[in-house]
Amino acid sequence: MAWTGSLSRSVKEIRFLFCQSSPASAAARDFVRNHYAEIKARNPTAPFLIRECSGVQPQLWARYEMGVERCVDLNGLTEVQIDRKLEELAKIGESAKTK
Repeated sequence: MAWTGSLSRSVKEIRFLFCQSSPASAAARDFVRNHYAEIKARNPTAPFLIRECSGVQPQLWARYEMGVERCVDLNGLTEVQIDRKLEELAKIGESAKTK
């Protein structure tokens, strides 16, 4: 996850939404539990928000410049796939800055 060091330069905010107990949100909960500390340590000023709500489907939101947001559905994904989705969202933000 070396790419996480540049996350705060391409994304203004990361937001995870998931249910505290549903099986569909298990991978999202595990990802946050296992990777939050590392991501936050590499991006101390970037907001990394965790929103829990009973019954909600797991989602990952990224907010970019000018309030533009992208959402990724995490239902059925593994921790590794969630990592890839977060990396993709970071790359989208990076490419938007070069245009």
